[in-house]
Amino acid sequence: MMPVGVPGYTLQDEPREIPSDEPPVWPVNKDLKYVGRAVERWDGLAKVSGRARYTADIQLPGMLYAKFVNASVPHAKIVFVDTSAAEKYPGVKAVHVIEHVMGGAVLRDPSLEQTKYPVVRYAGQPVAAVAAVTPYAAEEAASLVKVQYEPMPFVVELDKARAKNAALVFPGVADQAGTAGGGGGPHDVPQTGNIHGPSVKKVGDIDQGFKDADVVVEGHYITQVQTHSALETHGVVADWKPELLTVWASTQGTASVREELAAFFKIPMPQVRVITEYMGGGFGAKFGAGNPGVVAAALSKKTGAPVRLMLDREEEHLSVGNRPSSDQVLRIGAKKSGEITAIHLVSYGTAGCGTGAGCAGPASNLYKYAALHTEENDVFINAGPGAAMRAPGHPQGAFALEQTIDELAVKLGMDPIDLRDKTDIHPVRRVERQIVRESDLWKARIPKAGADTGPMKRGVGLAQSVWYRFVSMNSAAEVRVHKDGSLEVLSAVQDIGSGIKTVMAQILAEQFGVPPSQVVVKAGDTNYPPGPNSGGSVTTLSLTPAVRDAAWQASQKFLADIAPALGTTPGDLVLIDGDVRSKSGKFQPLSFRRAAGKMTTDQITVQAKRIPDYDKSKYLTYGGVDVAEVEVDTEVGRIHVKRVLSVHDCGRPMNPSLVISQINGGIIQGMSYTLFENRLLDPAYGLMVNPNLDMYKIAGSREVPEIEVKLVEAYIGQSSTDASGIGEAAGVVSIGAAIGNAVYNAIRVRIRQMPMTPAVVLAALRKPEPERELA
Repeated sequence: MMPVGVPGYTLQDEPREIPSDEPPVWPVNKDLKYVGRAVERWDGLAKVSGRARYTADIQLPGMLYAKFVNASVPHAKIVFVDTSAAEKYPGVKAVHVIEHVMGGAVLRDPSLEQTKYPVVRYAGQPVAAVAAVTPYAAEEAASLVKVQYEPMPFVVELDKARAKNAALVFPGVADQAGTAGGGGGPHDVPQTGNIHGPSVKKVGDIDQGFKDADVVVEGHYITQVQTHSALETHGVVADWKPELLTVWASTQGTASVREELAAFFKIPMPQVRVITEYMGGGFGAKFGAGNPGVVAAALSKKTGAPVRLMLDREEEHLSVGNRPSSDQVLRIGAKKSGEITAIHLVSYGTAGCGTGAGCAGPASNLYKYAALHTEENDVFINAGPGAAMRAPGHPQGAFALEQTIDELAVKLGMDPIDLRDKTDIHPVRRVERQIVRESDLWKARIPKAGADTGPMKRGVGLAQSVWYRFVSMNSAAEVRVHKDGSLEVLSAVQDIGSGIKTVMAQILAEQFGVPPSQVVVKAGDTNYPPGPNSGGSVTTLSLTPAVRDAAWQASQKFLADIAPALGTTPGDLVLIDGDVRSKSGKFQPLSFRRAAGKMTTDQITVQAKRIPDYDKSKYLTYGGVDVAEVEVDTEVGRIHVKRVLSVHDCGRPMNPSLVISQINGGIIQGMSYTLFENRLLDPAYGLMVNPNLDMYKIAGSREVPEIEVKLVEAYIGQSSTDASGIGEAAGVVSIGAAIGNAVYNAIRVRIRQMPMTPAVVLAALRKPEPERELA
């Protein structure tokens, strides 16, 4: 039997069939000592003291510095690349002309383009690279590389790219493969001009669904392109030796970097080692070696020296990924009771010269409906390819869906929570809505929209999120018990800042009864047992069961090994509070370190792999509810988010402080997307006009609201830890729609466009009264 449900609400025991070599079932968090506690970050001191070494900090003897030469035009054939002047520049050791560009879509029929060099499809596409003894020499030499272009027609606006006479980004059908973190789009869809799609999903009879509806609500929603803007840019240090290529990479996937490099250079995977001890954010864009990894490795091979290649901020904006835009028409029909009879969504979005702009996930998975019809289309433009970005497609989809659900509640005369209670059958979100209903923030909401007088109007709105239980079976861990009492846990998983190292230490601490600070954690190295790529919220739910299984098995071997020396049996021994104790009282408690000294070998080692969930048919999704309080200055159009209440679940919270940190980050990132961020492309020149962190606006400290997080422990009985992820659903999916609903509650005007800038708000407010609902 395993605990299933929410303590204080729905908790009960449910039967599960558990393999015999799995550890005993854990109780709920309140009955554990280290797991479920706000343990300090295992590597926190190293980070704040500067001891943590990121990719840009790697210094190797004889290391060279590389710099890209990037295309200055949005679409062209390359006539020639003259590297002679660069090669003669003092300090230059090698110049590499790129023959294959990584990322973006590729033609199904490559014969449609017979060119010596890759076709330039966006300004900023890498063309060549220079390696020199200093970064300054590399930059100067890169500026000396001459590229002659044969310009081609281009298009950088979604609407114009959809036109029949639009300039073509590709001369034929093109597809983009997905990555370890998502991204890419379907390959089995048609393509007309620049429109790649539609990808269609149908459930039930949509026409009958709308006939059965008493109320139909329809809206047109637009969201913009958002760049990842991680604090640490993409970059690698590559050291090519005949016997081994070693790469230090800022990546979310040491395994995917190794696989891509091995495949590109046609070398065995054991001859590639990838290390990521620390990295500064990725949000989905850092999977695979990409152009930086491949080029750095090629330059290292040419020169026989290590090569460091770190992108600058402009390159980071242009060439390594973004969240695609969306242009959605969403129509929902419902009965007077609130039952949804039909959902119809048609969306167009651009991932530049890539695919992956679908956004139907929330419409397909949040609510119960009788009929569903979705059509998702990618639109190619001459811009850098999109990439997976924190809950791909879901912030865009939720922005439309959750505002439409609120509008449906208005039309039906229902409270927005009551309507969701009728249409959302997820048991945990029902609890989360109850927590919201009982909160002071929601109780202070004025149901009548636009009730405030004066120019400054207050509003409160909510929205829900959904994400999925993705498990990576390529997840393993090794636990070592040493004779001096040291404990180690090893996995190739990379900690991208979310704290998996800390959680691994907590699991060993719980099993062996020692403080987490005494556990040595080794991660982010492909020489260790395989770890999951850190994306899609797979890390904690995939890896922690393997860590716990290895820890439990190692502890049983340890107790069996020392029991004879203690004059007892393994079953009489227990590990608790840093001691080895006898249940029968045969000896006085012995410190773990002294007990380890009685081991018959120097080291006990156990590796364990992730096993499948106990019942894969249940609990496939999770999510949360976010509530935003806003003030709208109707004179200048400014929206200020004052407070946010975020109620979320992630299975068993392994470390509440880390989970709350993830949710805080998601709220801030989603709010920044909703109100400020916007990639701007000049339609006349095809260039990004704000490729920096000065003109590309991101929320700052003055814009961050007061955030209150309420974690919901939601046990689902699926693994030895029962943990799930939080990074995707944590605020970033639903906060945009919550802000939109709060704005409507404040001013009785529906804002259907992001970013919600003052100009957008003022334009909506200027519409005649009858048209405001459609603003």
